[in-house]
Amino acid sequence: MSTHHAAVHWQRDAATFVDGQYSRRHALHFAESLVVPGSASAAVVPAAFCDPNGLDPEAAFVASVAGCHMLWFLSLAASAGFVVDHYRDDAHGVLAPDMDGILAITSVVLRPCVHFARHAAPDTTAFEDLHAQAHAKCFIARSVRSSILIECQRVITPGT
Repeated sequence: MSTHHAAVHWQRDAATFVDGQYSRRHALHFAESLVVPGSASAAVVPAAFCDPNGLDPEAAFVASVAGCHMLWFLSLAASAGFVVDHYRDDAHGVLAPDMDGILAITSVVLRPCVHFARHAAPDTTAFEDLHAQAHAKCFIARSVRSSILIECQRVITPGT
């Protein structure tokens, strides 16, 4: 078992807030020094309140699925003696109403393009099997139906 941490920081600044006219820009903190700009997606919130350069949660989810799959694929390929020279995945996720009519990521499509060294490349069957194994082992793909625990902390700022 291991524990993984990410911190999300947002600041209201001068926005009124209760009228919904506030920035969704925030910062995602990972490890000791990695800070990624975050934002809501303009597909969900009016673009005026989003940061076009920020990572939205939906894209982060798709990237997590794609990254986990890739890491397992590379590990399995190396163990099988295949030499991967380049791996690229233009993954896509769809945000749409689910069966209950509630917005959710309803599908993720991984589109990996893998370049192998000529002397150590799998045949088509082995290649497809590596992807099937990577999908079966991917922690993120297996976690999609996992429970989410919310540990809230309510803080009221004095004087506001």
